[in-house]
Amino acid sequence: MRVTLDFTFLFLILLFVEFCRIPFPVEMSKASQLLSVDFEVFGHVQGVCFRMYTEKEAARVGVAGWVKNTRSGTVVGQLQGPAEPVEHMKAWLSKVGSPSCRITKTSFSNERTLQALELSGFGTRY
Repeated sequence: MRVTLDFTFLFLILLFVEFCRIPFPVEMSKASQLLSVDFEVFGHVQGVCFRMYTEKEAARVGVAGWVKNTRSGTVVGQLQGPAEPVEHMKAWLSKVGSPSCRITKTSFSNERTLQALELSGFGTRY
């Protein structure tokens, strides 16, 4: 009887150890999620160093992506990074921008979560 109890106990321990090795999908908290979002900024945003200031702010907060002027006078781009810095950049693109700009509207589209960043660094495209 004693041997059976010890064997059962050992079996349960081994089963528990094996059970703990199974990777369970864990939902990432919003803070650790990687996001990608496209943006377009409307208003007086060309000829006021908007792209340069966007690059500097993105580098400061650690967001990857790109920015460029359009022929229609807007600025478009993409942001990729952890959710919190991406949300910061969305607010910055909507309300702050460069010192001389006048933002009238900012639209965001194609927001999605990423498993890994698809871009590295932040730059201006021409």
